[in-house]
Amino acid sequence: QVQLVESGGGLVQAGGSLRLSCLASRTIAGASVMGWYRQAPGKQRELVAFITVHGTTNYADSVKGRFTISRDNAKNTVYLQMNSLKPEDTAVYYCNAKNFWEYWGQGTQVTVSS
Repeated sequence: QVQLVESGGGLVQAGGSLRLSCLASRTIAGASVMGWYRQAPGKQRELVAFITVHGTTNYADSVKGRFTISRDNAKNTVYLQMNSLKPEDTAVYYCNAKNFWEYWGQGTQVTVSS
């Protein structure tokens, strides 16, 4: 059963914007810290941002000031607004949720061309 579904990835030019969405089940989204990770080819998967149920956020230094994570618990959805995209942001972006268990989405490709 797919419990996290990402959408919104695509190809964008440097300086452009994308908004990623992650739809979760109500039971997961309502009781989980949710976040976005990314992994570029040959690189380790890294945390991009996370947000608690209460709304506390944290960002990787590399995206701070450019990306914004948010959640809409009524819609069981977490978002990642990505502005001023750079080629180094190119990666597969994965939605993640953590409660007692950990859940991963299938990933969505973000490609930023220079």
